Amino acid sequence: MDADRIADKVARAMLAAEGTGPAWGVTIEEARAGYARIAMRLRPDMLNGHGIAHGGMIFALADTAFAYACNSRNVRAVAAQASVVFLDAAQDGELLVAEAREAATAGRSGVYQVSVRGEDGRAIAEFQGYSRTLGGAVIEP
Repeated sequence: MDADRIADKVARAMLAAEGTGPAWGVTIEEARAGYARIAMRLRPDMLNGHGIAHGGMIFALADTAFAYACNSRNVRAVAAQASVVFLDAAQDGELLVAEAREAATAGRSGVYQVSVRGEDGRAIAEFQGYSRTLGGAVIEP
């Protein structure tokens, strides 16, 4: 099986195994080696007291895309550190898309950039995640 097909299988297996992604309606648009693009439509229970997307939901969407990208080679990996910059508000009913790209890897460490955009293409947030591999396969290929 080629690397991109393995990455897609890994992302789909991870989504199926977690409680958060399905509860939030996360969908996988594309997953390949070192890359993942996912989407989530905002609901009223995902908003903060100002009636806009809660920062934790935006962070969680970016973190989920990061997880699929850093596990894409079927080696178990977890976040060692992550940061986010919020750039614009997102509204109830809006579809958010998080696109994670591998920036660099060295040994057991990886760096990933995740852009979160609204359905109109505007920048909602930029996330940077640092991963650490644990060893072992995520799925049986």
